Amino acid sequence: MTYGSQTWSMTKAVGQKLRVAQRAMERKMLGLKLTDKISCKEIRNKTQVSDIVQYIAKQKWAWARHVKRLQDNRWTLRVTEWQPRNGKRSRGRQAGRWRDDIVRTMGNTWTREAKDR
Repeated sequence: MTYGSQTWSMTKAVGQKLRVAQRAMERKMLGLKLTDKISCKEIRNKTQVSDIVQYIAKQKWAWARHVKRLQDNRWTLRVTEWQPRNGKRSRGRQAGRWRDDIVRTMGNTWTREAKDR
């Protein structure tokens, strides 16, 4: 379910859909139905599964550290630092980029922190 999640640009809607799917899978693992009215916290305590959004954030930070430590001029590093400069912007709010998600969680100094092991 989280294959390639390091490269996703996480939004609230995507995070909510992932959490709903995870809860459904946990209920299925325990053989429960929605009509059983068991709280999510209780199900989480029984399954001992970590939250999927937190897991994805941890994986994304590990990938960001790996990319920033690259020494040669690979495409992964170039795509991470790429800024679109030509063309006219479309109306409305810009779509969130992968880098924006990292900056939101780790701050503007994430590049320095990523290079330190």
